[in-house]
Amino acid sequence: MLPPSTLEDAQRLLVQLQARELTLATAESCTGGLIAAALTAIPGFSSVMLAGFVTYSNQAKTRMLGVPAALIDSLGAVSEPVARAMAEGACRESGASVAVSCTGIAGPTGGSAAKPVGLVHLACALPGAPTLAERHIFPGDRTAIRATTVATAFALIRRALEHRA
Repeated sequence: MLPPSTLEDAQRLLVQLQARELTLATAESCTGGLIAAALTAIPGFSSVMLAGFVTYSNQAKTRMLGVPAALIDSLGAVSEPVARAMAEGACRESGASVAVSCTGIAGPTGGSAAKPVGLVHLACALPGAPTLAERHIFPGDRTAIRATTVATAFALIRRALEHRA
């Protein structure tokens, strides 16, 4: 369950995208579609939302978004370059004006010293502009990490839109 503030952020994001006549796609791994679900919970989001890719496996990242398998093999799926490639692939494959991506380790297992539970890489792509990327280590359990990732994705999209203005 997402906090009401996250849904309010989604509503504000809808207004921003509509005002700029932009469309959006999501490319999600660790959130499993939660970003797209939060956005499409807002009535009217269908006017800007083109697609949501849930690419939980490495093969799906490659097949659906064009993330090079060699990139995943060399750096791992949870890395900034993979997050960037996911966002850029979501724009390319959907035709969206803006795409946001996330890849991370929500736990409770799967972490390591180099990539702990809570590590999340996010990226936001706008064709013709530099892709923004962020690395975070979010505290909490699986539910908290995923919810924080959603809120952070919305903030990253807003920041990317401000850079474009």
